Amino acid sequence: MEDVRRRPRAAAWWLGALAYAAVIFYFSSRPAIGLPRWWFMRYDKVLHAGEYFWLGALVAVALRASGLGLGRACVLAVVVALGYAVTDEYHQTFVPGRSGNDLGDLTADAVGATLGAGALGLYARRRARAA
Repeated sequence: MEDVRRRPRAAAWWLGALAYAAVIFYFSSRPAIGLPRWWFMRYDKVLHAGEYFWLGALVAVALRASGLGLGRACVLAVVVALGYAVTDEYHQTFVPGRSGNDLGDLTADAVGATLGAGALGLYARRRARAA
């Protein structure tokens, strides 16, 4: 019975993660994001880490809602988010004015996804201890 109730919840989380990935794709498709170049160049890696923080967290929640254990969900979420980051960097090679295949961007994406999935893991453990 629990599995039947879990499906709509898991589907909703997966839909949220996919929608967020679509937002990342949209902004990656833009030649520029409208910020002054000096600001963007200075904070580019922070922006990458921030956007992939949320992707890592959303994928981890979706995996947990799908029935995966906490540790595996967090690790797999980082792998999925980093895989998406690789495809996103490749996608940017086709966008005028954007550069792709940037190892610094991928590193920031990996750090962000790891922090996001890790934050979800810490929150879930803390919540389980309180219950």
